[in-house]
Amino acid sequence: MTKTLMIYISSILAAIMASLVIFIRMKAAKRPVSAKKIILPPIFMSTGSLMFFIPEFRVTPYECLEAVTVGLLFSILLIKTSSFEIRENEIYLKRSKAFVFILIGLLIVRIIAKFILSATIDVGQLSGMFWILAFGMIVPWRVAMYLQYKKFRERLVSEVPTKSAH
Repeated sequence: MTKTLMIYISSILAAIMASLVIFIRMKAAKRPVSAKKIILPPIFMSTGSLMFFIPEFRVTPYECLEAVTVGLLFSILLIKTSSFEIRENEIYLKRSKAFVFILIGLLIVRIIAKFILSATIDVGQLSGMFWILAFGMIVPWRVAMYLQYKKFRERLVSEVPTKSAH
């Protein structure tokens, strides 16, 4: 398989995954949030780090630092567009129209960067860098969501009237 074909296939797969994330996010806004639903995605995603056992996916410390830095910068956008609200004594993720556009924008940036960087970086290493970037983006985002969720949970618990014994 040629390098260009691999880049096209991986870009198409990224677009499919982004569409899936948007769909899941829209459905998730209809159900109450829990700590487990916030914490589990990065844990599940962490299994992708097993790719680094294969030499083709390994990155240099500098490439790792670059990917983490870009991931942290991108996470700011996700953090800013993720907020909660209390409805019917439950915590829900607020729908954000900006979130969908940000995800699409991040996907476009990722695809363009992949085409540009593939000229100088091996496809396997580039895949490793993009996984690190994604992980560096999702972890701070989910930590911020969890901290915000905890505040809402405390507020919800303090607002719920306690039942008095008769």
